[in-house]
Amino acid sequence: MVGAVTPDPRKPWWLLPNLLSLDAPLVAVVWLCLFAKTWGVSYNPAHGYVLLALGVWVLYVADRLLDYTLHGDAPRCKSRHHFHRKHWRKFVWGALAAASVVMVIVLMRSPMAMFSYLLVEGVLVAVFFAIAAFTSSATEEVPYAKNIVAGAAFAFGTALVAHVYLYDRGIRDLLLSREFHAFAVLCILNISAIDLWEHASRHSDPEVQATDELSLTLPLTLLAGASLFFAVQAQPHGSRPFFYAVLTGAALLHVVNRMRARFSLEALRVLADLALVVPALVFFSFPGA
Repeated sequence: MVGAVTPDPRKPWWLLPNLLSLDAPLVAVVWLCLFAKTWGVSYNPAHGYVLLALGVWVLYVADRLLDYTLHGDAPRCKSRHHFHRKHWRKFVWGALAAASVVMVIVLMRSPMAMFSYLLVEGVLVAVFFAIAAFTSSATEEVPYAKNIVAGAAFAFGTALVAHVYLYDRGIRDLLLSREFHAFAVLCILNISAIDLWEHASRHSDPEVQATDELSLTLPLTLLAGASLFFAVQAQPHGSRPFFYAVLTGAALLHVVNRMRARFSLEALRVLADLALVVPALVFFSFPGA
């Protein structure tokens, strides 16, 4: 670790999940439950949720420490990166302990099919870290390629922990499923929204701001329309609640986007996370969900 770190001022309590990298594991666990319910997974063990939560946490901690190490003085490094750098020893030891638990669960408690799924996930994660490592710190453009890979990796990693227990299906079935596609696009737009808000805040050019606005509004609208179409096509007790949840997430991101001038960038990050958690309430409001 390099670079001096000045003490951070006391942060509000609602920012702690983001600072501690607990926001992403929460989102992953919530949507794992939605995937399992939607696909009718009869056996969805508790250690699967532990595996997912710890795995996501380790990757997010590694990403933030790597970002600060490589680009400590770049605009991309925010308070969460500085917090991880300030407490890097605790995060490293915590990540090593969590990674050890993940290995034990994979080797001792997971089905053999898990290794095939994790191979695909490993490729996605490796591509993500390669892009992150070789992206210039000088650029202020929105890292769309990195965000697409990150969203796809997050969605696949979340869905696989449920899909692996559908023993009559395989990886190809997961990759072709509408549920995976819809959630992956929602994740990509969630990650990109934060970058677009930061990008727009650094530019006073109306044309740049309008482009950033369209880059988020148009995909959210298309996702909402596709989710509504899939929901109408689906059976009431099948995947319909799932697509309504995705629709809700897209709508909430749009609302946050329209009201973003009222909030700080740190608050927007928290609201973007909430936009992916609140849809679970819509999902479970359906009878039998």
